[in-house]
Amino acid sequence: MKLSIVIPVYNEAQTIHELIGKVVDADIPAGMSREIICVNDCSTDGTAARLDELPAAFPSAAFSIHHKPVNQGKGAALRDGFAKATGDLVLVQDADLEYDPQDYMKLLGPIVDGKADVVYGSRFIGEPHRVLYFYHYLANRFLTMLSNLFTNLNLTDMEVCYKVFRKSVLDQITLKCDRFGFEPEVTAKIAKIRPRLRIYEVGVAYYGRSYEEGKKITWRDGYRAVAAIIRFAFTN
Repeated sequence: MKLSIVIPVYNEAQTIHELIGKVVDADIPAGMSREIICVNDCSTDGTAARLDELPAAFPSAAFSIHHKPVNQGKGAALRDGFAKATGDLVLVQDADLEYDPQDYMKLLGPIVDGKADVVYGSRFIGEPHRVLYFYHYLANRFLTMLSNLFTNLNLTDMEVCYKVFRKSVLDQITLKCDRFGFEPEVTAKIAKIRPRLRIYEVGVAYYGRSYEEGKKITWRDGYRAVAAIIRFAFTN
């Protein structure tokens, strides 16, 4: 099998090389190959140059580097990355250091074992996590509960970055959200696929950033997520 790791990148010049080092070194199942697809969402801080250095810095890795001419958001960058993916499995990886690629084996396990079609990580089921914002925690729990209400799934962390899909699953849906609405949109759409997909959830470590350290999501994105949950509950 082949794994496509899709990384949307926006203004992460300080972290992208360290993150890619962790992605390259992360254990994956024996016999599985990996490609790393980086989509630069029109960064303004030197990220583009840092991305172009990656093939020389990590010569053993297979890279696909893409630079968007205008900034559109995480969802749009992921759409572009998914379109470029050639693997049997597709994993979403953020470009900061909030999530640990050493969790790849746990994320991939249910699919490799033939038990799952989609795997979500969860920051709320027992793995180490940095203590940060209580109101972010409440917002994440509320959004997950609201999403579950419409999808009839029992996820604990719909907004988590780490999601793994069989490529054949992604090929069945059309994604539209440009920003952080990707999370509720993709969740709503995989819940509608029939026959019903086998969706698993595994605990992942979370080393969240503060806003001073570069965290980008804001309360406005919470409102947009609510709108996306309701919108895609009733439309495709």
